[in-house]
Amino acid sequence: MSVQAHIRENFQIEVNSGAHTFIVDEPASVGGDDLGPSPYDVLLASLAACKLITVQMYARRKGWPLEDVQLEMSTSKIHASDCEDCESDPNARIDLIEAELRFIGDLDDEQKARLLYISERCPVHRTLTTETKIQSKLLN
Repeated sequence: MSVQAHIRENFQIEVNSGAHTFIVDEPASVGGDDLGPSPYDVLLASLAACKLITVQMYARRKGWPLEDVQLEMSTSKIHASDCEDCESDPNARIDLIEAELRFIGDLDDEQKARLLYISERCPVHRTLTTETKIQSKLLN
């Protein structure tokens, strides 16, 4: 898996991933040109796509009548003391990503609960909730 990126102009970043190219930008309110999603929008979109693909694959494998999934996500910064299941120092600031899912189809409550559970096992969710290291190095 590989992605290349470079600055176009202002805060516009051109991202290349295989045969796909897209622009990431900041909103005008912070000095960008709003020509693409913000970095946090891309992060949430990656997580949302992974959750929905994982749920869809699982439902297909089980033969469940999942017709659609509606998902809304948001991110905010809160104090760990405001989080019921956070293990951080209560005074620490943490990033909170909230996901609200609605499963469409003739599914019972047990199937819906299982699909919610499965959505939290997608690879991107697991990457974001386990220890992750980012190693940067200078090439020139």
